[in-house]
Amino acid sequence: MTAHVTGDERDSPAGQPRTAAAPEQKINPLQRLIRQRLDERGWSYGEVARRGGLPRSTVYTLATTRNLARPPRPATIDALARGLDMPVSAVRAAAAESTGLHYYDEGPAGQEHQADQERELLIASIDELTPEDRRHVAALVESLRKKTAPEPTDQ
Repeated sequence: MTAHVTGDERDSPAGQPRTAAAPEQKINPLQRLIRQRLDERGWSYGEVARRGGLPRSTVYTLATTRNLARPPRPATIDALARGLDMPVSAVRAAAAESTGLHYYDEGPAGQEHQADQERELLIASIDELTPEDRRHVAALVESLRKKTAPEPTDQ
């Protein structure tokens, strides 16, 4: 029998680092999201599970299963988002993409698509804003776009 591991310790099999199971490019988007958040916050699978009200085994399975047959249930996604302290829509999008569904278009052809956490956070967070806050964000974005647009020339 093994002892139960507390939330402050890294919950990994046989003391191995969580990312040792697969190279970064071989993991699915949900695995990447979970692992990045654990690394950013210094949390364990157990801590995320406790914060979200999930079994530790569920968090571990989602963080280590490469090929998901189907997305997790909505209640699991909601709880995982709470545990990771992230927008539900970001977790939902990562879970869907991990099963072959894609929510957003790729960047323009010929450009390498790099994980842009700020972009993903902005897109995912928009659903959590009030209509008034959305208008403010839209106005800010529009003013920034005009600021960076080239000035028209008269010819």
